[in-house]
Amino acid sequence: MYARQPLALFLCAAVCAVLFVLLAIAVAAGATTVFDATVRNAIHARSSAPLTATAQSLTLIGSARVWVIELAIAFGVWWLRRERRAALGLAAVMAGAAILDNGLKLLFHRVRPEAFYGVLPDTYSFPSGHALFSLCFYGAFAVIFASQVRSAAWHVAIWSGAVVLVLCIGLSRIYLGVHYPSDVLAGYLIGGAWLFVACASGLLRARLR
Repeated sequence: MYARQPLALFLCAAVCAVLFVLLAIAVAAGATTVFDATVRNAIHARSSAPLTATAQSLTLIGSARVWVIELAIAFGVWWLRRERRAALGLAAVMAGAAILDNGLKLLFHRVRPEAFYGVLPDTYSFPSGHALFSLCFYGAFAVIFASQVRSAAWHVAIWSGAVVLVLCIGLSRIYLGVHYPSDVLAGYLIGGAWLFVACASGLLRARLR
């Protein structure tokens, strides 16, 4: 499906990239300060012990400690099943995501906000790596699995599950206070741009044999 509409996918990637640049300019100019503070305070005001435990679990799911292991397992399974384009495609998507995350963090040097819970990571804040990586990883899985089923109900279930999980992971970073909301939004935008490019270029395909 995705290989037949590369122009539309490249256009979506361009839109995401332009929105990311505009957001980055706004962040650099301090124009998101009120927005970030308002959203952070509104979410923190509704905190509770059960929500904190849930947020910590979600942030773990979106961490490299989890997705790297999942990537290794998926790569090994697909490689043994001779579905090597999926294995290499997923690995390439995550390698690109890692380059974007580290490169952009070093470029913008945004200091993280004061954490509400836990310890702040040592890395910079913009963009959110959890948002970027979770969108690329679980989005790539959704692309691959959805292309292997014909049922509309399964398509809806796969994409709905991926979207909800990715959004919850990003929200958990704001809840815990380790990212500004604009960091998370930036992670989604640049991650979406890269995932659209991967699909449009044929890097991410499911049917391999």
